Amino acid sequence: MADVDYSGFTVEPAEVHPTIDPAACPPVGELVEPAEQPLAPPPAPGDEPLVPIELRGVRTLGCYFHAGWDHARPATLARSGVVERLHRVTTSLPDGFGLAVFDAWRPLELQAELHAAAYGDDRLPPGFIAEPVAEPSRPPAHLTGGAVDLTLTWRGAPLALGTGFDDFSPAAHALAEESRPGPVRDLRRLLTAAMRSEGFIVLDLEWWHFEWGTRRWAAIRGESTRYGPADPTTT
Repeated sequence: MADVDYSGFTVEPAEVHPTIDPAACPPVGELVEPAEQPLAPPPAPGDEPLVPIELRGVRTLGCYFHAGWDHARPATLARSGVVERLHRVTTSLPDGFGLAVFDAWRPLELQAELHAAAYGDDRLPPGFIAEPVAEPSRPPAHLTGGAVDLTLTWRGAPLALGTGFDDFSPAAHALAEESRPGPVRDLRRLLTAAMRSEGFIVLDLEWWHFEWGTRRWAAIRGESTRYGPADPTTT
C-alpha cells in the first residue's frame, strides 16, 4: 500500500486557509482501545440497509475505486443510521466546513486485498487494516457499514489533517498533533468533536477512521453491537 499515493485527494490546510476558532475545538482526550470486542449479531429482518452516502455538504472521494483496487466498488455506501448521523454532523460544523468520505462499506474481497498489500511488509504493526475474517460474528468494521474514513472540507476542498489518507506512520495517530498547537491540531479536534457529538468513536491509529454500531464501538461505549456484516444485495 506504500506504493499507492492518495495525496491527490486532499489539500493541505495552509493552501486554503480555513477559518477556525480554537475555542470550538476541545482536546481529543485519552483513547483506550479494547482488549476484546463482543460478537456481532446475526442478520435480522429489518436491519438497517446499506445506502449511498449522498448528502449536501458531504463529498465522496472513492479513493480505492479511483486508485484502481481490483475489488473496490464505485458507490460509497454505509448503514442508513450512519448516513443520518453524518448528515447531523455536517449541520453542526461551522460555516464553510463539510465532510469528505475516503471510504465506507467494503466488501470482504477488498478488505482481503488491502490487508494483503499492507501486511506484505511485516514491519507494519497490527491495527491499521483489519484481518478479512469471514466469520459473521467477527466482521471487519468496514464490512458492517458502520465504519467511515473521512476528513473535513473547507469550502469544498478535502483537507489533509497532518497526513493524507492511509498514511500508516505515527503522524496519523489520532493524538499525534495534540502536543503541537496550530491549525492541524485544531482541525483534527473539530472533526473528532463533531463526530463524537453523534456517538462515533475514532480509531487511535488513524485520525480519519470513525465507527458507530460496530463491535469495537460497542466495547468502547459499553453498549450492544448493532451491526454484523452487510451485503448490498440483501440489505
